[in-house]
Amino acid sequence: MNDVLKSHLALFFANLIYALTFTLAKDVMPDTIQPMGFILVRVTGGMILFRMVHRIWIREKVKREDYGILILCALFGVAINMSFFLKGLNYTTPIHAAVTMTSTPIIVFILAIIFHGEKKLPLRIVGVVLGAIGAIIITIYGRKLETGNPNLALGNLFILINSFSYAIYLMIVKPLMTRYHFLTIMKWMFSIGFVVILPFGYSDALAVEWGGISDKIWGEIAFVVIGTSFVAYMCNIYALKRLRASTVGFYIYLQPVLATIIALILGSDKLDPIKVLASLIIFIGVYLVGRKPKAVEE
Repeated sequence: MNDVLKSHLALFFANLIYALTFTLAKDVMPDTIQPMGFILVRVTGGMILFRMVHRIWIREKVKREDYGILILCALFGVAINMSFFLKGLNYTTPIHAAVTMTSTPIIVFILAIIFHGEKKLPLRIVGVVLGAIGAIIITIYGRKLETGNPNLALGNLFILINSFSYAIYLMIVKPLMTRYHFLTIMKWMFSIGFVVILPFGYSDALAVEWGGISDKIWGEIAFVVIGTSFVAYMCNIYALKRLRASTVGFYIYLQPVLATIIALILGSDKLDPIKVLASLIIFIGVYLVGRKPKAVEE
């Protein structure tokens, strides 16, 4: 199996985890733990895991001149990204959040053109548009959209800020991939992110009645910490080393497809022609965006 195929599989797996996170994280907040406290738990768990793995296998040092960009990566890729995602999800619904997240690949694509000189190939533009259309259709089709929530607009705005933050992170972390192992980057991102989040999440984490948490909620917390904060981040950064930033960002469009597949397996959703067509549109978009043009290396 070549490295490019491995990278695409890593992205698929990462977005499968993200698709589950929308629902599981919503279960934890705000009844068990407030968003900022949950973010601190996520970042602390991720930091411990990445530092342990890095110490065992890598032991790579960072040059002094690269700490500045690592701080920015930590701010946009961990602190701002996670904070606004979980706070937004706390106010809005998983469906609204998923629809708002469809802006991320478009933002990434535009930033890649501006900052990385990525070519504005017509097929890629068509792919991005198709992906957005398919993702929105499959997300909202047959579902009741909540409208009476007074915090809905604020929650959606927070998810949009999260999307911008993640897009900026994908742009600025890319150059580091040529100089360091992806585990080194993750170790420092989560370590710096922990320092930034600690003052904001400390009181919320202390207020949690940890002894009264059910096994179900503990399982969901563990999934978000280990799966979303460790495994998914590792898969994304691994793929970013070999693929364009716009390709990595585009995989977000697969999240509603994966969420629908999970719902079908669990028996909470039914397959129909609209879902099949929307999924097909998304996969065509994935192919067009991820397709390697002539004389351009992945």
